[in-house]
Amino acid sequence: MIKFKPLTNEHLTPFYTWLKNDYVIKYSLTLFQQLSTEEEISKWYSELLKDSKNYTTGIFLKESEVFIGYTGICNISKVNRSGEFFIFIGDKSYWGKGIGTQVTKDILEFGFQELNLNRIMLTVSAPNIGGIRAYEKAGFKKEGIMRNACFRDGEFHDKIMMSILKDEWE
Repeated sequence: MIKFKPLTNEHLTPFYTWLKNDYVIKYSLTLFQQLSTEEEISKWYSELLKDSKNYTTGIFLKESEVFIGYTGICNISKVNRSGEFFIFIGDKSYWGKGIGTQVTKDILEFGFQELNLNRIMLTVSAPNIGGIRAYEKAGFKKEGIMRNACFRDGEFHDKIMMSILKDEWE
């Protein structure tokens, strides 16, 4: 269904459309709420490509090579053998098709097998029911709530902290 390939400068253009769609970025990075011009988006993307401390990869459809988003693990601690999972599927026509769950499972495998992590965590907005379901299907467990940690559409909502340990994944 999907495959991963490194992001390059040629993958920047879709972000111009994705990050200007309030519905697509509603539960994504807070930074995405602040990027409004193509220049700001280009600067962010350039920094993303240079970042060697995190593992980031593009999400592509296997058959058509269509670029639909990006994913990876950031805030990697080699000492603690931990990191934070992230996913952004910018093309919403691919939401609700199991792609998020598959990407999550594949990145977990990479994190535990290749990066030798013991713990992978994430935060998800409480109203993002589809995201929460995908993370639970991949094995993440809820471990806490950050109350009123996110402000969208004129109101606060909670963020849920979730994690999975290597022995739970295996």
